[in-house]
Amino acid sequence: MSIVIDEATLTFTLNTRSATYQMEVDPHGYLLHLYYGTRSKGRMDYLITYADRSGMCATPHDVRDRTWSLDWLPQEFPFDGAGDMRSPLIRVRDARGIYGCDLRYVRHEVREGKYALPGMPAVYDEGPADGAQTLSVTLADPRIGLEVELLYGVMPELDVICRAAVVRNAGAEPFTVDRLQTACLDFTHGNFDVITFSGRHAMERRLDRHYADHGSFRVGSRRGMSSGQYNPFMILCDRNATENSGRAWSMSFVWSGGFDAEAERSQYAETRMQMGLADDRFSYPLAPGEELIAPEVIMTYSATGLGTLSQNLHRCIRTRVVRGEWRDRPRPVLLNSWEAYYFDFTGDKLVELAEKAAELGIEMLVMDDGWFGARSDDFRALGDWYVNEEKLGGTLHELVERVNALGLKFGIWVEPEMVSEDSNLYRTHPDWALAIPGKDPVLGRDQLVLDFSRKEVRDNIYEQLCAVFDQANIDYVKWDCNRNIVDLYSATATDQGRVLYDYTRGLYDVLERLVQRYPHILFEGCSAGGCRFDAGMLYYTPQIWTSDNTDAVNRLAIQYGTSFGYPASTMGAHVSACPNEINWRTTPISARGTVAMAGGGFGYELDLLDLPERACEHIKQQIALYHKIEGVVREGSYFRLSGPADEACAWEFVSEDGSMAVVGMVLLLIEGYGAARYVTPRGLTPGAFYRELTTGAVFAADALMDSGFPLPVNAEPYMGRIYRFERL
Repeated sequence: MSIVIDEATLTFTLNTRSATYQMEVDPHGYLLHLYYGTRSKGRMDYLITYADRSGMCATPHDVRDRTWSLDWLPQEFPFDGAGDMRSPLIRVRDARGIYGCDLRYVRHEVREGKYALPGMPAVYDEGPADGAQTLSVTLADPRIGLEVELLYGVMPELDVICRAAVVRNAGAEPFTVDRLQTACLDFTHGNFDVITFSGRHAMERRLDRHYADHGSFRVGSRRGMSSGQYNPFMILCDRNATENSGRAWSMSFVWSGGFDAEAERSQYAETRMQMGLADDRFSYPLAPGEELIAPEVIMTYSATGLGTLSQNLHRCIRTRVVRGEWRDRPRPVLLNSWEAYYFDFTGDKLVELAEKAAELGIEMLVMDDGWFGARSDDFRALGDWYVNEEKLGGTLHELVERVNALGLKFGIWVEPEMVSEDSNLYRTHPDWALAIPGKDPVLGRDQLVLDFSRKEVRDNIYEQLCAVFDQANIDYVKWDCNRNIVDLYSATATDQGRVLYDYTRGLYDVLERLVQRYPHILFEGCSAGGCRFDAGMLYYTPQIWTSDNTDAVNRLAIQYGTSFGYPASTMGAHVSACPNEINWRTTPISARGTVAMAGGGFGYELDLLDLPERACEHIKQQIALYHKIEGVVREGSYFRLSGPADEACAWEFVSEDGSMAVVGMVLLLIEGYGAARYVTPRGLTPGAFYRELTTGAVFAADALMDSGFPLPVNAEPYMGRIYRFERL
């Protein structure tokens, strides 16, 4: 059994394939955290020490024991109001505006299968074969009628434990939740590093590693979206942890709105890691009988380094977060029209581009921004989702039929959460935008944000999109989102503190209706590139545009950081023209193709009609190679062999049965008469031999994993190369 309960001591033990998680209800009714680490047996309550540590200890009135205080005890769901001065998960105001609660154990229940969260993304199970179980533990404060149901979803074969919480008003008076986070891990001792992923538009998810010293290290997003500045994913690890050794724990937030993630080292050298909703502009009133869901956090543990931690998350997200027809299918190689034409295209131009794409082996044409309403630039027409037939030279149906006749699928770009002031929608319904009365609105990319917390707004956008998608054979939709939420005012909200939470729930409502109505469409998430790359969006969009920056060298760092928490199958990655339009660097097409083929959504962003014949031949060769390796890239175990700060950045995919390995690398340092450089694969079958399929050379797996193989000594700058090893 994944969940084992000692009813006599109220000790709850959750077991996955390699890890054990344990907590207990203490004699005073508080739920204490005991252990999360290597799989083990027995009770770990001995890890908690009791002593009179300070004359300033905070002890509940009915405890009267100076060796006992929540200010140092490790907890499962710390709350504001019982003497714990560390960062809490929940803060509540009662009907009189008084802060403070006292949450104690009430009941528990075990259910078969993994819990689901109504209207929200969450890890799912696929029946008894997954062995999933759910533990529900309810805490309560009867004084204010507060109940918190803690949900633990154990996915033993994936080596992950999921947590969520449901806050309920079971009393007779309203109260307000001013802070709500989902999960924490309390460590009684240890010296740790905290790893987070920072960035900005066009340079997302760069790895940051810091010592978790005394005080609090916090990252988060106040932007209304999960953001490219900080990703809702955090790792805590031993100070000496590497890819292959050391202990590591991670939290991944299944939420696309604002978040907070924190690592706090206390006065007694305890460390608390926690994650949940952002406090910023959040206050959620609950009337009697109402409830509020704290979104899911995915947790995993590795005793063998950061590589295993990532592989656990990759399997979980790829197979039990991503859903639908495209979860396990090869994604079509696509050509996006943006960098070829920007807004300046016609239907005939798109068909001409599609003809060249078909000749090179590309499988889908995507029509980007500019096809709707009066959209001739990015100052107008967002919100007017009807086809500009004059621009296309006919109906959308006719254009798609022409492209399909060439053997290509057809995709389309949308940005449904936004509205232009110069649009029919805004002129008709100005109150549908989030804007503060009497204050000039803050614009981003000359657009406002639609109020997706309102059902009538969501219904209008949903119906407009359906009217477009129903016109033609649409196979792919790129869902963009190009600004953050600044002005927070909803014309119909009873409390503005609930709007950001309700906005994200509203976004999920629209996406869920669309993916259910159009199960054949491959939806790709995008937010000015990769500024909303999170597990919540991946529940609806099987892949996300990793960054607007397609420069091969910058992408090495972006995709490297992304790989710590997300599988390659979720990363949209394309080859674009050089010099690159963002940083003006020129890299060989071999490097651009090598880096882009490390993602599951491979394609091109350039004008094929402007390419020399040699480049076209390269594209044909790249597409042929991609078809040979895409199954291993999409489903294989991923290894970071070296990073973007090394002389050569290298990575590897190994098939589940070990029969095939794909190693990609880009050479970053070129020196005159330089030393030889080597790449050392991992994850091969010990004792076996592998043939490199390009050269035919045969290698012993053990020697390869020990000493590696040499890279070319005389190489062009930024040379990119892919090696394929087949087990003999």
